[in-house]
This record gives sequence, structure tokens and C-alpha cells, in this order.
Amino acid sequence: MPTPKIARHIVRKPPESALEVRHSTVHGQGAFAARNLRRGARIGHYAGQRLSADEVAAMDWDAALTYVFGLSDGSVIDGSDGGNATRHINHSCEPNCVAWEIEGDDGHLRVEIEALRSIVAGSELLLDYRLQIDEGRPEDYPCRCGAAACRGSLIAAAPEAEA
Repeated sequence: MPTPKIARHIVRKPPESALEVRHSTVHGQGAFAARNLRRGARIGHYAGQRLSADEVAAMDWDAALTYVFGLSDGSVIDGSDGGNATRHINHSCEPNCVAWEIEGDDGHLRVEIEALRSIVAGSELLLDYRLQIDEGRPEDYPCRCGAAACRGSLIAAAPEAEA
């Protein structure tokens, strides 16, 4: 008679967090690599409350520090409400991370952050925010990244400048 198979449950320790939050010389709090990260390593997803395009238009964003990530469908993820540590990833004109918009299992858009290149533990994690604005001037959104190729603003470079 064959021996019955016993299901074995393997408990795996969750992967070590890829980031930690502490003071940043770029701006306020920053997210830093908690361990060495390889190019393409998943750092995390941007979490927070979902706001529709209409809700976004009705908000007074000038009143407070914002942690919003705009999505291609016009909605945003507001990291200040239910967000996680990825909201502290600061801007740089020479980023070491990239954000990808993907469709989640629930059909909603998600933002995943990954390493653009190898990152040494302790390095600040940085994204190019590439802001797009309807009103105002690029000077109204100054960049503090200090990168050699800093464009001086969080606003996306003009298409002809990107070529």
C-alpha cells in the first residue's frame, strides 16, 4: 500500500524591506535602500487612497504637502492617506528608480517602483517625477536634486529637449 502524501507548509520569511525612511538632503524625509538592490529589483508599490479625476480637480492641493501619484486614467493615488514608505521617494533629474503603471488583479491601475540600476545600501532612492501642469511655470516647481544634469524644475522636460 502506498504511503499517503503529507502536505508540507513551508513558512517563508517575508523578503527584507527594500527601503527605509530617514532625513534627506534632497527634501524632508527620503526613502533609502535598506540593502543592496540589483537593476530591475522590485522596491515596492505606491499605496494610498484612490481619487478620481473629478475628486482631484475639486481638491485644494496648495494647502498642504502632497504625496500624490498621477495615473494615465486621470485618477491619482494619494499616499498621504493609507500610503506606505514609497511616498517618501524624492525627485531627481538623474533617478536611480523608475515607476511602472500596471493593471492589478482587480483591474485597477497600480504603480510599481523598481531599481533602474544597481543601488548600494544606504543610497537615497530617487524618481524623476516628470510633473505635468496645466497652470503655472516650471520655476514654481523648483528641483533640489543637485544632479549634474538638473533641469531646475520637477516639471517634465519639453519633448524636443528629451530627444
